Amino acid sequence: MLTLLTGAISWRLREPFTIARGTASTADGVLVVLFDEDGHIGRGEAYGVNYRHETPDTMLAQIAAAAADIRAGIGRRELLGLLPAGGARCAVDAALWDIEAKRSGIPAWRSAGLPPPLPKTSAVTIGIGDPARMRARAAELSHHTVLKIKVDANDPLSLLQAVREGAPRPAIILDPNASWSIDLLNRLLPRLRDLGVVLIEQPLAPEDDAALADIPRAIPICADESIHGPGDLDRIAGRYDVVNIKLDKTGGLTAALDLADAAQARGFRLMVGCMWGSSLAMAPAAVLAQRCQFVDLDGPLLQVGDHQPAIRYDDGLMAFPQRELWG
Repeated sequence: MLTLLTGAISWRLREPFTIARGTASTADGVLVVLFDEDGHIGRGEAYGVNYRHETPDTMLAQIAAAAADIRAGIGRRELLGLLPAGGARCAVDAALWDIEAKRSGIPAWRSAGLPPPLPKTSAVTIGIGDPARMRARAAELSHHTVLKIKVDANDPLSLLQAVREGAPRPAIILDPNASWSIDLLNRLLPRLRDLGVVLIEQPLAPEDDAALADIPRAIPICADESIHGPGDLDRIAGRYDVVNIKLDKTGGLTAALDLADAAQARGFRLMVGCMWGSSLAMAPAAVLAQRCQFVDLDGPLLQVGDHQPAIRYDDGLMAFPQRELWG
């Protein structure tokens, strides 16, 4: 039997963070803690999928409905059939991985079938602002290897040019969060490569992304809002080159690894991303990051405060989490 504790958790962001869907000043999620009779503790944290209307309250309600099975010692595979994909399952899955590692002494990366983990270069994100602010923020981050730039349909080229003026060297992942039209994408594509864009993430809304099958692939295009699980792969084949796997979307590391297997079998390259989150939320995703060509796990850098020991970031180079944190 396990003891289950849950609660809401909120971190203040260093500054208001704006994307095409809106602005946030806090990262709001849920924390799950499991205790067994031998004193082992497993922890998991998740933030849900806001465009699917997940909130801490909805996630906590889902966990409460499954609490009896969780306390009885449900396994990670059985959990996939108990809770739907989303933040609630993500938090519980992470806590199960953690307590399994504590009980067995086998680290999560080894249980996931991976070689000893290495540091990974993570993108660092700049939210939407006026060109002067984005230029200044880019200058502050100009020593990083990869920047992720949030834009919308309102003159994204001027924002990208401002970032490039502030930071001439970093590679750029451009993320419109599904706010563009195919006409805007086609107009911008000839300019983006010259501005150092190496990946375009979810330019169109999922209901419009069939148009992506007909455009040239000078820059790879990554699915985010269009991919949640293996069932989406048939639909997006030929439209995207890369899939962004977020544990909040898949409902945890267990399902995320399944999606990675299925996506790679179909020829997609892999990206791992995050919604928000502390080092505890990033830690399971750091396992998946070992398999990914693109990494965007900068959640702790966007917020004030963190769990300890926090994941270390050196100019965007993300160390693998210490065993005392998770897994």
